[in-house]
Amino acid sequence: MIPLPELVIGIDLGTTNSVVATVQGGVPTVIPNRAGYRITPSVVAMARNGKRLVGALARRQAVTNAERTVVAVKRLMGRRWSSKALQEVLPRMPYTVVAGPHDDIRIQLGETQYSPPEISAMVLTELRLDAEAFFGEPVSKAVITCPAYFNDSQRNATKDAGKIAGLDVVRIINEPTSAALAYGFGRQQNERQVAVFDLGGGTFDFSILHMFKGVFEVEATGGDSLLGGEDFDNRIIDWLAEPFLQKNGIDLRKDKMSLQRLRDAAEKAKCELSALKSVEINLPFISATQKTGPLHLQATLTRELLETMTEELVQRCVKVCQRVMDEAKVQSGALGDVLLVGGQTRMPRIQDAVRKIFGREPSKNVNPDEAVALGAAIQGAMLLHEEQEMLLLDVTPHSLGIAIAGGFFQKIIGKNTTVPTSAHHVFTTVKDDQTVAKITVVQGENEMAVENELLGEFMLTGLRAAPRGKVDIDVIFDISADGIVSVSALDVQTGARQSITVTASSGLTEEEISKAAKSNEDWMLGQKEDPEFQDRKTRAEELFREFEQLWPRLNQAAANGLGQEPLTRAQAALSVARLQLAQKESEALGGSIDRLERMLGALKGAIERGLGKG
Repeated sequence: MIPLPELVIGIDLGTTNSVVATVQGGVPTVIPNRAGYRITPSVVAMARNGKRLVGALARRQAVTNAERTVVAVKRLMGRRWSSKALQEVLPRMPYTVVAGPHDDIRIQLGETQYSPPEISAMVLTELRLDAEAFFGEPVSKAVITCPAYFNDSQRNATKDAGKIAGLDVVRIINEPTSAALAYGFGRQQNERQVAVFDLGGGTFDFSILHMFKGVFEVEATGGDSLLGGEDFDNRIIDWLAEPFLQKNGIDLRKDKMSLQRLRDAAEKAKCELSALKSVEINLPFISATQKTGPLHLQATLTRELLETMTEELVQRCVKVCQRVMDEAKVQSGALGDVLLVGGQTRMPRIQDAVRKIFGREPSKNVNPDEAVALGAAIQGAMLLHEEQEMLLLDVTPHSLGIAIAGGFFQKIIGKNTTVPTSAHHVFTTVKDDQTVAKITVVQGENEMAVENELLGEFMLTGLRAAPRGKVDIDVIFDISADGIVSVSALDVQTGARQSITVTASSGLTEEEISKAAKSNEDWMLGQKEDPEFQDRKTRAEELFREFEQLWPRLNQAAANGLGQEPLTRAQAALSVARLQLAQKESEALGGSIDRLERMLGALKGAIERGLGKG
């Protein structure tokens, strides 16, 4: 018997939504979630009863439970509490974010604090369970995508999230590269250069790739890890909140529930304006004062006004594209196709900007929501099954080096270097009889070390005492195919060596990751449906169908003298049972089934009598 190939999934872990895919019979396929949808919202919530909600269920209760609902956690991945970028993002978050023990970030949900990788792991666990339901067997291997412009800390945080979710992350792959893989899969094409314009919910990437005979080589990449659909939403939020503040003296952005309602309304209006010229925004009872009573918010937003409000964001995208093309020494006219990836690229103004930069229509050959996950699934199949003869050569998005005397940054590996790669540089001591050297590893483009991202520090000890400049220290950098950095330093004369893999900056220690993974595994075991729940689920679904079929006759009976009250009670009982089923509350669902069976019997009897009268 031929052994079946090992299961591997590709995951697009997005800011707003996430998608999971696989390759079946040589065809990349999106795996629907257990509710039947191809996209899962990247939203996690802790309900008041302590239940963990993920995806659409979490999103649905976000307004009434704003403080315990986490959205856009990807923007917090791998960030330091002390970073300027984080302080810009925090005021927009409807939940509470606090400082962690390693200058990292923790999210307060009720009594418990979670790190961003733990929250992301909850989304990944949900996608893993969807895949296991799809295959009917356990899944442990995955390729997970991240923005090309993510730095080392953010990549490590993504990998940690995978570990906590019980996944063996065989590769971290850049999102634009992944989309290009999906685009090029199964196509016979001549040599060409393609550009990938990837504007998602929270991040923007732009990459130029050279494609020839199954080799996908990234030539240059750039981006902005704090530019995405959320920022377009924030412009609408401010546009709604400022006049309300002027008129009523209340800043809706300071109240967590009001802010969540504004977020939902802004996103909905923005999406609708991709098809319409104007939309009405109505938010009744958004606030209240003792003096005036309830306050409502009403506004009309036009596409033209939205484009004016967000023009600066569009220009930030344009500047990144121009910079990357300059670095790759490419003229826009020389590019083959331009691929649009990420939901925000549906905005007509973005498409106009792309047409203007490249002088052509963007390609419609990839689904902007699904291409990244499909490419990750293809990469997984390539790594594990060698299904397609394709080779992927990616680049490092940032320069890497160390801090040297005077506070300067000495580059050792330049940005846009193909990975995996290794490079070294020999430094000398700066003081007489110096026996210790501190190696400070940084990532970025600024010539001053302090302006770049600190990745980690370690000490090279035991140097021989000698006049300054007489001891040589060889610093060696290695970058894996995942883009993960490891650094070692060698005393050339004595052979003494120290090294680090730069992982501490993801914010979690190995012990914390193991503990979180164990906790997540325990939760998953609790999610496995017991036979009794399966029986109740089947019976509840039968009752839902029976009520649905009976409803037209019930309406007729109500008109014939039964009245609306029994129907209203039945609708309420059905709603409660549906919620209990969704939240897997087995005992409570058993009680609801008994109630619904009694109601069904009584209503059927009433129908016979009601129809008899007619």
